[in-house]
Amino acid sequence: MKQLRPYPQAVVTKKAARAISAGHPWVFEGEVRSLEPSPATGEAATNGCVVDVREEKGTYLGTGLLSEQSKIRVRLVTRNANDRVDDAFWRRKAAWAWDYRECVMGARALPGAEPDTNCCRVVFSEADGFPGLTVDRYEDVLVSQVGTVGMERLRPTVCPALLDTLRGRGQAIRGIYERNDIASRAKEGLPSYTGWWPEPGACDPGEPSVVARENGVAYALDLVHSQKTGFFLDQKYNRRAVRDIAAGRRVLDCFSHVGPFGLNAAAGGAAFVRCVDISQAACDLAAANARLNGLEDVMGFTCANVFEYLDALIADKRRRTEEGGPFDLIVLDPPAFTKSRKNVSAAARGYREINNQALRLLPRGGYLATCSCSHFMDADRLKDAVAQAAHDANVQLRQVEERQQAPDHPIVWGIPETHYLDFLIFQVV
Repeated sequence: MKQLRPYPQAVVTKKAARAISAGHPWVFEGEVRSLEPSPATGEAATNGCVVDVREEKGTYLGTGLLSEQSKIRVRLVTRNANDRVDDAFWRRKAAWAWDYRECVMGARALPGAEPDTNCCRVVFSEADGFPGLTVDRYEDVLVSQVGTVGMERLRPTVCPALLDTLRGRGQAIRGIYERNDIASRAKEGLPSYTGWWPEPGACDPGEPSVVARENGVAYALDLVHSQKTGFFLDQKYNRRAVRDIAAGRRVLDCFSHVGPFGLNAAAGGAAFVRCVDISQAACDLAAANARLNGLEDVMGFTCANVFEYLDALIADKRRRTEEGGPFDLIVLDPPAFTKSRKNVSAAARGYREINNQALRLLPRGGYLATCSCSHFMDADRLKDAVAQAAHDANVQLRQVEERQQAPDHPIVWGIPETHYLDFLIFQVV
């Protein structure tokens, strides 16, 4: 490195250098040979600070944020040696992130519905160059989650950059509600807390609740107690795909959470929709959302373990009728059956079982919408599980669509962790 850089330096292994050259932004604990002070100022590295990453021979690889307590020791934010990681740098990144959402979602709203950017992911961590930061927009509220010490230190810089960017583009934003209560923060030595980000000089934003609209469907969201940041936005266009084929059908929405797939099916003209979830609280919220949209007359809600529930429907035709069947469109949106590579085989058996159960309930001509939301259970593994399920159920499938997460959750080539949702629609033939 010919120029004197202002940041401390992390000297890394050849393995780390190869991964960075391939596009991956992480340097793991065992790949850091040494931490050296800034060649320009002599400043030593501290937890959460900005560091340059270089090879032992001096080749510059990138600049990132140091996490001394994490197995992911450095997360890159740029590979451009001309960048200075200052306020202007983060404001550019915030502007690029919003520019991207406006481009890929700004013109896709349903006729007469709200803009698709009214509810969307604004920042998707490494995919937008903000490692450890997730920011979702629900109408006039941004909800953020910080999972890394580097991004925690940058909150006073990043939060104003996001607010100024959106407000400067004419978006009415009350404030940022921080849901920094995720378990992963403990791995970085960070405390757990929630509350409004204290915007200097701003008025009290009020209660952190909102009625959000997606695909023209309204949802009453409690941003304090809900899962993740409040709602699962990544299925936005997959829900629309189900809505497109739901007219006149009897729909079974499994793992329904607060009912977004079922509500979209009902809004699309389904004859009847049964939502099933193991959480009574989720079923109650789904029922409330049905009433909010005037769809309660065509929807029903059952609190049950989905695996046991489907077995009961298969075994008892009368129970099937009582629940609103027979069903000719079944949606499977299960939670991730695995969050680690070592459990992939067990997860595959779970996906195979649940899809087999659904296929045994569907008639010829019926439709199955099924998905996996685990990076480790990738598209090929999901397809294999569904293929085995179809073989075991003695049915043949015709693929209608293969989809992924919505584009506000961008997939960056070279960072496989950014691709975590796969969604398939089939017809039984």
